[in-house]
Amino acid sequence: MNFYALISLIVAAGFGLWFWRDSLGAREQAVAASARACRQLGLQLLDDTVALERLWLRRDRDGRLKLERLYVFEFTDTGLRRQIGSVLLVGWRVEVLHMEGGDLLVP
Repeated sequence: MNFYALISLIVAAGFGLWFWRDSLGAREQAVAASARACRQLGLQLLDDTVALERLWLRRDRDGRLKLERLYVFEFTDTGLRRQIGSVLLVGWRVEVLHMEGGDLLVP
């Protein structure tokens, strides 16, 4: 293995670790935001989890390029009917939380 291949491997591994850690933090933010919204509205967050729906690049309010992630989750009001919600994050910042029945803007 030559020097450049080794450096490329180290850079790729570093990027992979950064992306993994960044994704875990963003997912935690999405779970916390969806759980908080469900609690405030007297709903139950099903499975206490969110699922990544989309991932792409977007500029934040300051013009910096960040990862934008859309997570979806399920909640219920009666325990019998599943409804869908979504959380849109730019970086780790929650931009919009949408639940069937209306939009909730989360600062």
